[in-house]
Amino acid sequence: MVVQFSAWLQDAGWQVSTEVDFCDVVATRGGQTLYAEVKGRTTSPGLDVDTMYGQLLRRMLPQVGEDVRYAVVVPQAARTHALRVPEAVRARLGIDVYVVSDEGRVEAITAPHV
Repeated sequence: MVVQFSAWLQDAGWQVSTEVDFCDVVATRGGQTLYAEVKGRTTSPGLDVDTMYGQLLRRMLPQVGEDVRYAVVVPQAARTHALRVPEAVRARLGIDVYVVSDEGRVEAITAPHV
């Protein structure tokens, strides 16, 4: 899934690096930075998505602003688990959800910027 998500970002003009300081994907474009944690298919999607959110929270920078966003990237099978975190909370923290289909298509579920 890292490969599909990275390719999708690159097609949108992002410069992408993987496995940077324990973060799965770090992408930059026009002064913006996106930090993303990626989970593939697992036998415990709810638990693994919760763990992924915790990993992302631990890696968040202390400063907030429009130039830094965070993301969780999940397979279609884990979509509902990723969206259990309320949109208002994801918006406040600047966390977007990206869902990757079995065919490699990416759906962006962005939280409004606060």
